[in-house]
Amino acid sequence: MTPHRPYCTCWPGATVWLTGLPSAGKSTIATETARRLEPDFRRVEILDGDHSRALLTAGLGFSREDRFVNVQRIGLVAEVLARNGVLVLAPVIAPYADAREAVRKRHEQSATTYLEVHVATPVEECARRDVKGLYARQATGGLTGLTGVDDPYEPPTRPDLVLPAHRQSLDESVDALLRLLADRGLA
Repeated sequence: MTPHRPYCTCWPGATVWLTGLPSAGKSTIATETARRLEPDFRRVEILDGDHSRALLTAGLGFSREDRFVNVQRIGLVAEVLARNGVLVLAPVIAPYADAREAVRKRHEQSATTYLEVHVATPVEECARRDVKGLYARQATGGLTGLTGVDDPYEPPTRPDLVLPAHRQSLDESVDALLRLLADRGLA
């Protein structure tokens, strides 16, 4: 039996929404950020868009309406966790600005911190990385509606942080995110 690990309750909760194209590096940055916060006994949860689609938003497609609902469901869970003292890292594409704005407003209504981080990797680099093979499938006609290629992606106009993950190392991206959290009194 593994002993229960105590968490520090001295940090306020918050949601950090990492938005960007598929294969931009969102999940990698979130995972490494969580790992680096672990020694501080910080309560951290990662709400990954890919994992959420398997359960939380199962049955939704990729229409604009379904993508909006997908983001709202993840945003609700993030807000509830953050309101209760958890630092939520949400690496979710969330291609539409209105969906992200609705999540921000939900957080504002409960006086819960919401930070938007744009993982600004260009589509050409994302296609080169092609972590899940999406860009290759789209190029051969096996996939339609790929965000940033044949479906829109609306980059944030006023993000709290921009991470040019294609021009900096993972450590540099995580360091920048940790500085943002520290500047906001969240780490």
